[in-house]
Amino acid sequence: MKETASLEIQEYIHHFRGKAVILDRDLAHLYGVEPRALNQAVKRNRERFPSDFMFQITKEESGSSRSQNVILKKGRNLKYLPYAFTEQGVSMLSAVLNSPKAIEISLHIMRAFVQLRKMLLGNEALRYAIESLEKRMNKNERDIQLAIQAIQQLIEPPQPPVKQRKMGFIPDRHKV
Repeated sequence: MKETASLEIQEYIHHFRGKAVILDRDLAHLYGVEPRALNQAVKRNRERFPSDFMFQITKEESGSSRSQNVILKKGRNLKYLPYAFTEQGVSMLSAVLNSPKAIEISLHIMRAFVQLRKMLLGNEALRYAIESLEKRMNKNERDIQLAIQAIQQLIEPPQPPVKQRKMGFIPDRHKV
């Protein structure tokens, strides 16, 4: 059950500014409160949410995410720019909301972030392995190209250069 809940919560995790975040309206949905109530609780405790815990999405970011169905369904207007909460911000939010459901959901969210981090670390190792293979393939391709050029030179010996007449005035040495 715990793993299933964490996997479902991973669907709410998005990436903005190089950070994994959950948007305020998604957190409100998970906690079972109105987004307005969640944001009011945050504003009352603003000192607990520095910029590395929470930040507001810009219009440009909301526009690029709208095409991914992250913020709005097509055709709906954006009245307020949403807030994005990092893992630490979600943890602090559970302290601000301080209800049994908030604590339970926060635990699931923390597990989802941990699973996401594990997947990213696994992908990092995979990326390194692929880059290593690409480097070896590039070296092999260069070696093969050099071998083909050498074979072509053996098959087709180079043509002797055509003797060209020098340009410019050349005095006749026999007429003096």
